[in-house]
Amino acid sequence: MILIGIGSNLPTEAGPPIATCIRALERLNERGIAVTRCSPWYETAPVPISDQPWFANGVAEVETTLAPIWLLEVLQAIEHDFGRVRGIENAPRTLDLDLLAYNEVVLDVERLILPHPRLQDRAFVLQPLCDMAPDWRHPTLGLTAAELLSRLQPGQVLRRFHGNP
Repeated sequence: MILIGIGSNLPTEAGPPIATCIRALERLNERGIAVTRCSPWYETAPVPISDQPWFANGVAEVETTLAPIWLLEVLQAIEHDFGRVRGIENAPRTLDLDLLAYNEVVLDVERLILPHPRLQDRAFVLQPLCDMAPDWRHPTLGLTAAELLSRLQPGQVLRRFHGNP
């Protein structure tokens, strides 16, 4: 299972953050990366907690023949298309596309760590993932998404978008 985390907390030409996330999924399909499933969308407080706007977040399952590093290149190109500027850690962003997992691949190279090194710590990843695939198993920890979510410390605030688009 190839998993992409999607998030935005700044508007773009596509509209508010939720519209940007949905448009980013369309852009993946346009680039030959088939979106096969998508979680419900959530509004989530920034992590770490700050006064920046809340995020729209979700998780998508995709199919591609691209190798992980080339998939990352496409994800970052799409982020750039939506005005993403890198530089300040945990800054507000127009679009964030994280390669969370690529089947059972375990990788640690200069530009890419798989599975994503913080996915097990983030409710904004685990809750949407559990809605979509609660039995997905973390390749190195051996725990399911549901087990990882149950182990999170309280305090990460998220709420499902009303009338999920």
